[in-house]
Amino acid sequence: MGKDHHLVHKVSAGALLVTLGIIFGDIGTSPLYVMKAIVGKNPISADVVIGAISCVFWTLTLITTIKYVILTLRADNKGEGGIFSLFTLVKKTKLKWLIFPAVIGGSALLADGIITPSISVSSAVEGLRGITPGINTVPIVLIILTLLFLIQQFGTKFIGKFFGPVMLIWFLTLAVLGVMALSTNLTILNALNPKFAYNLLVLHPGGFWILGAVFLCTTGAEALYSDLGHCGKKNIRIAWIFVKISLILNYFGQGAWLLNHEGKLLSEFAGGNPFYSIMPDWFLVTGIIIATTAAVVASQALISAAFTLINEAIRLNFWPKVKLVYPTILKGQIYIPSINWMLWVGCIIAVSYFKESSNMEAAYGLTINIDMLMTSTLLLFFMYLKRYNMGAIVLFALVYFSIELSFLVANLGKFLHGGWISILLSAFLIAVMLIWFQARKIRNRYVEFVKLSDYLPVLEDLSRDLSVPKYATHLVYLTSANNREEIESKIIYSIMQKQPKRADIYWFVHVDVVDEPYRMEYKVSEFIHDDVIRIDFRLGFRVDPKVNLMFRKVVEDMVKNKEVDITSRYKSLNKNNIIGDFRFIVIEKFLSYENELPFYEKVVLDIHSFLKHLGLSEAKAFGLDTSSVTTETVPLIITAPKEINLKRVV
Repeated sequence: MGKDHHLVHKVSAGALLVTLGIIFGDIGTSPLYVMKAIVGKNPISADVVIGAISCVFWTLTLITTIKYVILTLRADNKGEGGIFSLFTLVKKTKLKWLIFPAVIGGSALLADGIITPSISVSSAVEGLRGITPGINTVPIVLIILTLLFLIQQFGTKFIGKFFGPVMLIWFLTLAVLGVMALSTNLTILNALNPKFAYNLLVLHPGGFWILGAVFLCTTGAEALYSDLGHCGKKNIRIAWIFVKISLILNYFGQGAWLLNHEGKLLSEFAGGNPFYSIMPDWFLVTGIIIATTAAVVASQALISAAFTLINEAIRLNFWPKVKLVYPTILKGQIYIPSINWMLWVGCIIAVSYFKESSNMEAAYGLTINIDMLMTSTLLLFFMYLKRYNMGAIVLFALVYFSIELSFLVANLGKFLHGGWISILLSAFLIAVMLIWFQARKIRNRYVEFVKLSDYLPVLEDLSRDLSVPKYATHLVYLTSANNREEIESKIIYSIMQKQPKRADIYWFVHVDVVDEPYRMEYKVSEFIHDDVIRIDFRLGFRVDPKVNLMFRKVVEDMVKNKEVDITSRYKSLNKNNIIGDFRFIVIEKFLSYENELPFYEKVVLDIHSFLKHLGLSEAKAFGLDTSSVTTETVPLIITAPKEINLKRVV
């Protein structure tokens, strides 16, 4: 697996092609709708066009290039990116409130994952109106989106190989069309001067609010960071040079075309979109096909980022355990069916509700703007931990909080025009993450641990007590006790009182999720030789915890080293060297009616219980073979009930 991971991160023509297919879809298709959103229904104005193009150029330079491609990609956790990976790097500060920017940012990116596929595909397909005015594009968009979500199960390796060449053609198309249009009016090159951006935002009446549309040119930057683990920072940085040049050429080309039609309305032109207007008539059909395929890739960038985020959220205890599928052996390749179909349903609703990409433009970008602010917050602490120059940290804070807060103020105008939908979805996701995290803290606070050493003599006696029917040759318990010397009292109760369980060897298995993404280590502690053994797994937050397979590998290694004898101790089976049976016991805690809790904690635990039923069981989440697993439910007694005053009568 390490070899494959190295190959996908090594700089090569093939890796760069895959990078184009996976990483740059979202930001790469922004020319489809940015200039259309900036001009809107107003007459084309030279001051607005030059000022807006200047804003786009400097936004791509300051935010996408400097903040994300140069600075944020440095904040990788063993090659992995995204706001949750960044959180694992900065939580060493022990500042508990940092959980909030992490959860808010992750939820905002997930919420935007519904608008991104919808607006990208809709904008591309609406180019058909340049050929057939009045065509209803909604059914076509719904079919394309459905096919996109269907192919997710094959993994990003397959998708990257298929989409990479498409995106290469797309960016070459952007560049060529941009140069052709730019050559018709070189006045637009004045936009390279930031003075024109300043004039638009400060001096032009209402110019500041155009920032809400300008922001759309950089919305894919956060997905770029989240998908870092798929391709590696070197491939992303090299590919970005080509991508940025193509984008800038196309934006300037659209700007030149707009200057040539000053005073007119976009609605006067077929399709009403400057992106399609700069295409020669003979190329329009081909251009629509290329744009639509590229829009599908744009959706892919956000979908991949969503899978990555949820996988990390599960490992960090921000999300219920759900089914994870690893379509290929490459690290970073993951497919989450429940999230895939949740996003699909969201996209279908969004397209059916908004119908037009112009309506989606009004709602798009608000939540991703919030996500960027949260990333900037965490990045400040990362820079502090890495001992960056304090002057550089202060400069970063002043520059980027000023820019991103300005974008946020401008984007807030989108709230009533559909932005409330993504904000509402973000709020729901934030609530799920915080409730899941808080409920675990409440439950853990009341889990009772006991010293294992106090029960070792009893366990040894029980394993040799022939009057008790043997439950299993090897009895394996999953324990949450971080301290090797301790064990949950519920496990002791299960072994000794809830049907005494005699076994030849008692195994206690603990899984510790660490901040490094791909660590896979274990430690064995033998308390009584061939009788009581504990195994501690230390697994990265990107590792699939297939405890069944990992436990089997550990036992094989121990047998090879003659540390344990797993042969059955039944005389007939032992004589023939038959391996003993293994049985896993998983203890599920439920909220007892006997608990008397504060109202807040009761609500949190009730919602947690509901969410838990929607996710995977503990056995499935840990990859245990259900044929050899027994699940026991025990009440979670959090507070002692009041004494019942019963009176005995004769």
